[in-house]
Amino acid sequence: MAQMIFERFETKYILNRAQYGALLLALEGKTAKDKYGSYSIGNIYYDTERYDLIRASIAKPVYKEKLRLRCYGRPESDSRVFLELKKKFKKRVYKRRIALPYALAQGFPLDKAWEQICGELVSQNDKQVAEEIGQFLRLYPVEPRVYLRYDRIALSGVEDLDLRITFDSGIRFRQDDCCLDRGDYGMPVLDPDKVLMEVKTAFSIPLWLSRLLSEYGAFPVSFSKYGTCYRNFILNRQFCFSEEQLIA
Repeated sequence: MAQMIFERFETKYILNRAQYGALLLALEGKTAKDKYGSYSIGNIYYDTERYDLIRASIAKPVYKEKLRLRCYGRPESDSRVFLELKKKFKKRVYKRRIALPYALAQGFPLDKAWEQICGELVSQNDKQVAEEIGQFLRLYPVEPRVYLRYDRIALSGVEDLDLRITFDSGIRFRQDDCCLDRGDYGMPVLDPDKVLMEVKTAFSIPLWLSRLLSEYGAFPVSFSKYGTCYRNFILNRQFCFSEEQLIA
């Protein structure tokens, strides 16, 4: 396994298609597609039976955390997936993640399974992140609650090397079949005309980008994909799947 630790600020914007297209053009020269370019991301979000984690999160506490399993594309048994513990303190985001084979990740999140994974595969370099995930599992009896997928275009700054901008569209979710390899179908989370943009920086947003966003009428919003699923659909139980509603 391999661990990765990220620390950054994340600012979100909801764009219509016109704003999205205009901003993509305006960002040319200042940004470029990262090495992956365009791709799809699948996630499994873990929570307690009563959804304690997301309920606490949408109450906007000073500190919050969540756990998810992430893949890029559709995984095979030997594909590499990422177990991520994401924490937010005030406005700063801290993300710890460990890469592991999908076949092994399917045994997660039972506490005993995680202890076995740690014993077999976690190297000394992985130890800190593995211990944080283990501590999380001891605190929260979590299980797969939501599958959430979207299509992403990712840009990196040409001169601002710490700058990363992502555009997520086709955001969809389901509660059944919470597995990464069971297909991409799901219920739409946002209106099809909307795109979620995230600006990720180590420090503040560059002045040129702030001016550009203001020029195109893009202003920060508080938005969580999983939180929106819970608040708009799961909490009210006001959804059902039909062929007309599902997107893939």
